[in-house]
Amino acid sequence: MVSLADSSSRIQRSLGRSMRTIRSNLFRNDDNSSPNASPAGRSSVVSDNLTDSVVDYQLRELAAGPPRSSDAKSSTSSVESAAELLELSRDFSDYSSFNSDISGELQRLASIPATEAPPSPAECGPGDVEALVLRLGSTSSSVIVDGVSVESMEPTVRACVEGLGSPSPEMRRAAAAGVRLLAKHRSDIRALIGASGAIPLLVPLLKSTDPATQESAVTAVLNLSLEEANKCPIIAAAAIKPLIYALRTGTAVAKQNAACALLSLSMVEENRGTIGACGAIPPLVVLLVGGTTRGKKDALTTLYKLCSARRNKERAVSAGAVPPLLELAGEHGGGMAEKALVVLGSLAAIPEGREAVVEAGGIPVLVEAIEEGPARGREFAVHALLQLCADSAHNRGLLVREGAIPPLVALSQSASSRAKHKAEMLLSFLREQRQDRAAPPTTAR
Repeated sequence: MVSLADSSSRIQRSLGRSMRTIRSNLFRNDDNSSPNASPAGRSSVVSDNLTDSVVDYQLRELAAGPPRSSDAKSSTSSVESAAELLELSRDFSDYSSFNSDISGELQRLASIPATEAPPSPAECGPGDVEALVLRLGSTSSSVIVDGVSVESMEPTVRACVEGLGSPSPEMRRAAAAGVRLLAKHRSDIRALIGASGAIPLLVPLLKSTDPATQESAVTAVLNLSLEEANKCPIIAAAAIKPLIYALRTGTAVAKQNAACALLSLSMVEENRGTIGACGAIPPLVVLLVGGTTRGKKDALTTLYKLCSARRNKERAVSAGAVPPLLELAGEHGGGMAEKALVVLGSLAAIPEGREAVVEAGGIPVLVEAIEEGPARGREFAVHALLQLCADSAHNRGLLVREGAIPPLVALSQSASSRAKHKAEMLLSFLREQRQDRAAPPTTAR
């Protein structure tokens, strides 16, 4: 497992424009060097190469419901209004999608020629679950269930649910894979599976020592959680801690799908505090540091949603999230810099987060993002700088010494209306700082 010991180290950077680019190897990890290299390596390749994902969530859905901060001061409330955060977030996650594609194990099963035609889903009985999985694995699962009435799927779902409770490990593995695939595309089938009692039987499999079983169970829970009616039963079945266990111990695909399942459950605001209190944030930070590219993106998006709760912001800072976020914010390409900047802006809404960002050398990173980043990244960066500087003369001084005024002036003249407004506000703070220093001291009469 990737150690987080280095996460507490400061990102050392000298002040000055010439030293602004961060390219340390502190948090660089090859995608194939993640924990559980053997199974995870195979699964991550499959996951990254397949394009048929369960659902593509735009950020306007992920960020629905603005973050609420109970400690907002009057001077910073205008900096982080709910409307501004929602506007910022609408561009944040164009890249994000839940990835619940077929695992390496199911691809292996799909490559085995069947000696006889497997039963159709509507004809499947308890003893035919493995044959059903082969059928689903060798054909697009959307084709299998396309045009089939939900009533005709009841025998198949019942067979899979019975398989989940089988004493046979092989049958449980096959049944979890069957539920995973059946729940992948259609809301009505997800609702049917949830109502058939599958969820309490899937939860113990989240801690299975068999990687394929655990991976299928995690992804099945993810797929089922996309149906609103299944969210409460998943919580009631005490799935959060087992999902976090899978996030810590699973294959690469299991980890990223566990993160996505937690994200899906966190769409219910009341669940966010519970998910954070159960210990989700430290393993999300581990995934952020050492996961695959897909895993890092999923960790970023999940952290963003969880950190709408103040206590989870504190947990993220304590878990060492700031240094790897700054590292990702300094990278170009891949779409993760913008995501990292948004999460940094969220953490900078609390004093502990502001202190951690500055202590880790965050101001130079944010200035570099304004100078060299894409348009969205520049807006996210100036938003984070506003959080850092609104109430801190010290941080304003650091910003001036970093040479931020020219790029801020340029941003105020050429960016979007929101970015212009934020750049102008930040420049006004810096002008106040200068005027305060230039004012002659008053003498007592």
